[in-house]
Amino acid sequence: MDFQNTLEYAQQLDEADELRAYRDAFNFPKIDGKQVIYFTGNSLGLQPKNTQHYIDEVMTDWAELAVEGHFHAEKPWWDYHERLAAPLAKVVGAKKEEVSVMNTLTVNLHFLMVSFYRPTAKRFKIICEEKAFPSDQYMFQSQVKFHGLDPKKVIVEVQKREGEHSWRTADILEKINEVGDELALVLIGGVNYYNGQVFDMETITEAAKSVGAKVGWDLAHAVGNIDLQLHDWGVDFAAWCSYKYMNSGPGNASGIFVHEKYLNRKDVPRFEGWWGTKKETRFLMKPEFEPMHNADAWQVSNPPVLSLAPYLASLKMFEEVGMEALITKREKLTAYLEFILQEVERYTKGKFEIITPKDRGCQLSVFLHGYGKPLFNFLMKNGVVVDWREPNVIRLAPAPFYCSYEDMYRFGCILEEGIHQN
Repeated sequence: MDFQNTLEYAQQLDEADELRAYRDAFNFPKIDGKQVIYFTGNSLGLQPKNTQHYIDEVMTDWAELAVEGHFHAEKPWWDYHERLAAPLAKVVGAKKEEVSVMNTLTVNLHFLMVSFYRPTAKRFKIICEEKAFPSDQYMFQSQVKFHGLDPKKVIVEVQKREGEHSWRTADILEKINEVGDELALVLIGGVNYYNGQVFDMETITEAAKSVGAKVGWDLAHAVGNIDLQLHDWGVDFAAWCSYKYMNSGPGNASGIFVHEKYLNRKDVPRFEGWWGTKKETRFLMKPEFEPMHNADAWQVSNPPVLSLAPYLASLKMFEEVGMEALITKREKLTAYLEFILQEVERYTKGKFEIITPKDRGCQLSVFLHGYGKPLFNFLMKNGVVVDWREPNVIRLAPAPFYCSYEDMYRFGCILEEGIHQN
């Protein structure tokens, strides 16, 4: 687009933004009395103002009803989690029954591996991306060791090409075909946490399934950020956290997706608990496990209602807006941020390198050649909340719910000042 690097132009874009009113629906931190420019929704989303109401509702029910809140609260606790399934299904492109909310991300990946990583003497290898998020790496290694196997012989990492900062889909497909009949599972982060790359999930899923492998996705940086069609792509399973672009609060409950072909079956192995058994007969305390007909069969314990309340508060906004509108703004807002970075580079003769490819969501990861922590510290001190990753990268994530075009312009001004001072 033909952008302009002026305050007036940025304000014009904000006036035309159909989502501009949602900015006021969030609480912003302040530095020196001024609202910050917040670029770390890829790490922890801002707090929706309506969150307090949803939490207070649960606390009031607890105070006034005690144990009876499980069945007689306005939103009864025993099925509270069910209210999140339908709006979440729209966000991830799933059927309502394919989605559940429970635990946290890595816990859920471990649970899902019980069902979908079933190594045999012939088919036992796992493909993931090079330098996956550390928690995923630890999960892979411990799962492989649990099965008595050697991680060095089992885990196959797809490398980036020499001198390149992102993966090529062709290289992933080639690796899938190379491993072939030995491949048990492909599990990759749908959006890479470091460089912000969006993987071609549909193509990779199809290729992996064509050689007989199961396919899962870690959607920590993808959910609420990019278009997802998990059911139509034929993904076997997925898990995500809710506290980044979903704005549900620090360390909050995770979501899972399990394709409908695995639902309502007793022959699917999994770790099981009381809350996964049939709702209709749960309180009969039967000795045998009868799985729920939906993804709730993977629930082990009763859901933490106080954690789910903020998640539900945020999902109500996602229902109102829809992913299509968020993605439309995300694309334009991120493009404007890229333009501002290029303008600052031109004015200051600085040297930035955006390592995020065009297949991206909200995030731009930027090498600060010739600059380092002092520039990062200057930004933070002057009201720009960004994220630092070694060796010399700042991650900028302009979340469309609450970031504005004026934020992008003002960030450019502060960045230019910081370069002159450093």
